[in-house]
Amino acid sequence: MKRLVRGPAGAPAGGRRSARRVVAGRLLHDDVVVRDEQAAVEPAVALRRIAFLLERALEPSFKVRAFRRAAATVDGLDLAELRRLSSGDGLRALPGVGEVTERVIREALAGEVPVYLRRLESIEGTPVVEGAAALRAALRGDCHCHSDWSDGGSDIREMAEAARDLGHEYMALTDHSPRLKVARGLSAERLREQLKVVAALNEELAPFRILTGIEVDILEDGSLDQEDELLERLDVVVASVHSKLSMDRAAMTRRMVRAVRNPRSDILGHPTGRLITGGRGRRAESSFDAEALFAACAETGTAVEVNSRPERQDPPKRLLRLAIEVGCLIAIDTDAHAPGQLDWQISGCERAFLCGATAERIVNALPAEALLTWTASTR
Repeated sequence: MKRLVRGPAGAPAGGRRSARRVVAGRLLHDDVVVRDEQAAVEPAVALRRIAFLLERALEPSFKVRAFRRAAATVDGLDLAELRRLSSGDGLRALPGVGEVTERVIREALAGEVPVYLRRLESIEGTPVVEGAAALRAALRGDCHCHSDWSDGGSDIREMAEAARDLGHEYMALTDHSPRLKVARGLSAERLREQLKVVAALNEELAPFRILTGIEVDILEDGSLDQEDELLERLDVVVASVHSKLSMDRAAMTRRMVRAVRNPRSDILGHPTGRLITGGRGRRAESSFDAEALFAACAETGTAVEVNSRPERQDPPKRLLRLAIEVGCLIAIDTDAHAPGQLDWQISGCERAFLCGATAERIVNALPAEALLTWTASTR
């Protein structure tokens, strides 16, 4: 059984977040210069911040890509060259720069906060209850994130830097397993190659840490869709059902119980598989014996994920309350497929708090080394 290593007061050792400045209730990146109640930003910073806020608001992906493409173009030019181009029509000749992104660049070069960014910041966020905010403050990282190696929209570095800038100490990279071909799931060979990439990035990004991981498919018989040797090497294994979600209750229960009893499973991802909103439409919950499943999770120390994606909000509150009542560990994750989505954790914290979760039961409130001690305890 997996066991948590706790701090001296019985809670997961934690609480310290990366140093960030908070101005007017929002988190600013280190490269934002505060000026009175506004902030002058460099053009690339402004473009990426806009993309981040659009992602979090679930705006269409083509909008996000436009700002990220423009940011990538601007990255290759120094400010003097940008100012020279902005004196005429040169900005519009740059690849990926259109009418809106040109205006953002011009306003940033003039020392202003771009109007587009000001508008997004003015409507950013909503108040949360104190208890949910305390849970969010206790979190050290995110245990379920994707990159463009599978079906994510950004590369590993960009995801990691966004997680770091939100105050995380670590991010588990959990791209899909080979069975999920529609999501470009990673074969064993590609996963081994990804491990080398992560090792190199960790040398550059330290002390921030990218934890190696996978979102492994739970196959119809309850086995896991990756080589055992590789699963044992990974820091974090999230096991999720993505196929045949409408299996009959008894079969689905056997399938999921077998998966969470596998010593290589650390977290049960989005347990019901439901979709309640969004572009993929709606999907009903899978049917299973929740008491039997959560009892198996509690017995083995497999954490139940609180998936923070707006279209999932999985598990539903009634099932999350049951999981907490039977003593399950919890992981509050974003299942992020883009940098801006990494900031969705607060919605998961709201739901977890309302259902009775405390930081003592949340695995990603642990510092990285304690989390790794937990995941390795039954491997």
